[in-house]
Amino acid sequence: MRAPAALAGAQPKLAVVLRDGRYVTDFSEKELAGRYYMCADLLRQLTAYCQRKRAERPEWSNSELLAKVRRSLHTKGWDLTDGEIDWLISRLKNELAN
Repeated sequence: MRAPAALAGAQPKLAVVLRDGRYVTDFSEKELAGRYYMCADLLRQLTAYCQRKRAERPEWSNSELLAKVRRSLHTKGWDLTDGEIDWLISRLKNELAN
C-alpha cells in the first residue's frame, strides 16, 4: 500500500521515505497499524451515518448511499488511499446488509 503524497511540479516524481538506510514507498508496520485503526474507527462512524441516512431517506438504495459515501470520502481531504476507501466501502456494504 502506498502512502498518499502530493508532489508539485511538471516532472515525474516518486514519493519515498528514508527508513533504515533504504528508500521505501510503503507504510511501516506501525504506520499501517495506525491507519487500520483510523479506518476501523471511521467505519464505525460511517456505519452509524449510513443507518441514519437509510432511515431519513428510505428511497435511497444501499448502492446509491454507498456511491454517495464513496464520492464524499474522495473529497474530504483525509488522505485516504484508494485501497482504504475500497476497504471501507466493502465493509460498509456488509454492515448495511445485516
